[in-house]
Amino acid sequence: MVIDISDRTTLRSVLDEDAAATIKRAFGAFPSGVAALCAEIDGVKVGMVASSFSVGVSFDPPMVMFSVQNSSSTWPTLKAAERIGISILASEHDAACYQLSSRQGDRFAGLDVHTADSGAIFVHDAAVWLECVVRSTIPAGDHHVVVLEVTSLRVGEGREPLVYHGTRFRQLRAAS
Repeated sequence: MVIDISDRTTLRSVLDEDAAATIKRAFGAFPSGVAALCAEIDGVKVGMVASSFSVGVSFDPPMVMFSVQNSSSTWPTLKAAERIGISILASEHDAACYQLSSRQGDRFAGLDVHTADSGAIFVHDAAVWLECVVRSTIPAGDHHVVVLEVTSLRVGEGREPLVYHGTRFRQLRAAS
C-alpha cells in the first residue's frame, strides 16, 4: 500500500486565495474553553462569549486575557463596566453559550445568573467565576487583545468546562 503524504507535509501560505477558510480551520483545530463575559451597565445586562480566553497571563497580580473582533458591537459597551464577570462555562452550558453569543433577542432570557454588587454578572454552575477589571487593550489585526486583572474569584468544584473544538462544543474525557 502506498500512502501519499505530500499534502501532510506541505505548508500553505496565508496569502493564498482561500486563506481565510484555511486559517479558520487551522485555528479551530486548537481546543479552547469558552468564557462568558457579562456585566450590568446602567441597569442593562450586557454579555458576550469568547473562545479565545486564556488564563495565567500573570499570577501576581492575577491576569487573564481574550481577543475580541474590532467589529464587535457588544464590546464597546461592555468594556465600560466597573467590573466584568467572567464565567468559564461548564460542559452543560452549550445552549447558554449560543444564547449569550446571539445577535438577536434577549441574551439573558431564562438564564440562571448572579449579579454581584459591582455589576459583574456570572452564569450559575460555571466551572469558574472571575470578577475582573480591564487593564489594557492592544490592537492585533482585525481584533484587540484585552488584558483583565482578576479582583475576586470562585471555583466551581467538580464542574467540567465546556470545550470548543472544530466548530463544535465538546466535553473533556479523562485519558486512560
